[in-house]
Amino acid sequence: MIERCHMWPCRIVIACSNEHDIGKSGEPMRLSTKTAQVTGATSRIGEAIAYAFAREGAQMVITGRNVNRGQTVVDTIRDAGGSAHFVSADLTSQQDINALVAQADTAVGLVYILANNAGIFPMGPTADIDAATFDAAIATNVKAPFFLTAALAPKMARRGSGKIINVTTVVAHKGVAGTALYGATKAALTLLTKSWADEFGPSGANVNALVPHLVRTPGTEASLESLEQIAGRLPARRYAMPDEVAEAAVYLASQEARYLHGVILPVDGGYLAT
Repeated sequence: MIERCHMWPCRIVIACSNEHDIGKSGEPMRLSTKTAQVTGATSRIGEAIAYAFAREGAQMVITGRNVNRGQTVVDTIRDAGGSAHFVSADLTSQQDINALVAQADTAVGLVYILANNAGIFPMGPTADIDAATFDAAIATNVKAPFFLTAALAPKMARRGSGKIINVTTVVAHKGVAGTALYGATKAALTLLTKSWADEFGPSGANVNALVPHLVRTPGTEASLESLEQIAGRLPARRYAMPDEVAEAAVYLASQEARYLHGVILPVDGGYLAT
């Protein structure tokens, strides 16, 4: 079982599960016997989700472009007795998406949980966004989850069970200057979440989304003072840690969320409520 980490940077500590799939807390592991694939799992929120799923007993497929970071995540899980495989993929490439699906099937069999987390974050004035940036954002944030879901959701439907979790953003719901392209791609993913819930829900697959906001990661360390100032205006009066988003992902991946379809779940400290 992977213990929670509430500080960043931190070392993830894992304790192997023992018989009967009971974690160190004495409670059953919620994702025992499940297979899970997380895109963008080599850093930040995706890495936290991967560790959280593994802590709950899932067999993991770790996906990302950085081989060294991906192998580190895999080694951390394996060293604790968990099961993990890394598949390097450029999700802007249809060929890589197809290869990822095939390699995941070889590694763990049918994927029960898909977390579409990978994304890029183009920011800036609309007039400054060039065509290459626009195309890359659409390819990574919309095309990749679309075709991964297209490949895996029908299999989940035929099996009669499965979980798809899309990671979006608060700027898909509130207009903020400088985030037009990024917000638009995640707004598209939000609508896809609802459409897929209607399409695959009747066959037993749950499709939902997370909406994280103001999460402290290594990428935000340089602007920590600004992060804290913004956090002070939230109802929560603080920023989030990656594991808090990951816990919400575990919930959506678990049987406890079996009645949830098309839910867009904010993990935002109350930002969208104000």
